Amino acid sequence: MPERPAGLFDTRYRAFLETVAAVRAQLHRYCARMTGSRLDGEDLVQETLFEAYTKIETLDDARRLKPWLFRIAHNRCIDFLRRRHTRERAESTYSDDIGVVAAEPATTDAHRAIERLVGHLPPKERACVLLKDVFDYSLEETAELVDSTVGGVKSALSRGRSKLAGLPAEPAGEASRPLDPDTARLLRRYVDLFNHHDWDGVRSLTSADARLRVADCFDGLLRDSPYFAEYERNPEPWTMALGAVDGEPVLLVLFQRGDRCQVAWPVRVHVAGGVIDRIEDYYACPWMLENAAESDLKLINGPVVLRGA
Repeated sequence: MPERPAGLFDTRYRAFLETVAAVRAQLHRYCARMTGSRLDGEDLVQETLFEAYTKIETLDDARRLKPWLFRIAHNRCIDFLRRRHTRERAESTYSDDIGVVAAEPATTDAHRAIERLVGHLPPKERACVLLKDVFDYSLEETAELVDSTVGGVKSALSRGRSKLAGLPAEPAGEASRPLDPDTARLLRRYVDLFNHHDWDGVRSLTSADARLRVADCFDGLLRDSPYFAEYERNPEPWTMALGAVDGEPVLLVLFQRGDRCQVAWPVRVHVAGGVIDRIEDYYACPWMLENAAESDLKLINGPVVLRGA
């Protein structure tokens, strides 16, 4: 498969992203529910879209674009879950009870309840319930997307629905995974320097070959990006804070709205060897945190004010 574009994305790829913008939030909603993580879900959507971009000439009917994208996304999710299963078994901590998330708003209360519980199901049952009961695909379409038969989908739906019926109506929010003290200190220092616009200080906390991915905009070396300048130029009052999304420690960007701050988007930071070697900024993905429950987002040393609150 061709490598992802390096540096600023070219105009052709940006144009492709614009053509699929209408389905982007639904793809994220599906991937987030399949993986149990908004952040992993968005990473898989980005991989899905680039794969589709490189294979667009194989799509002979533009009306099939949406199910084609869902098929690619589904395969990406299954590969992701298999890798995670293998890794967690190797670490002797595997559990099929994947944490649930709140992604794009459900269209009905029944859909909302399904989506908040579906992470408890094995991958095939999870996919079939999502596609049939939430996204309203037919049995035939669902079978095509998950590479099964109509009979196989019916069986998976029966098992999945039965399991969902026996679960509590509202699961508890996932506890945040603890950070080791050194990483916590490093991230707090990063946040403090970032909020003071001390960009040289921020750079001193990163490795010489630190990578940066800004969704839909940039993928490459941090030193080659206009990343900090973009934050410097933003005219709206903002601040960065240490928090968690779906139990994963992240940085949260908050914007001033009246007399309160509201969470706008997450930033994922990876630390290795005592320095930051990778940053993933999701500022271009507003759907990631829409209609999140308070239990899904946490702000360390302060309350979370949700988008739209």
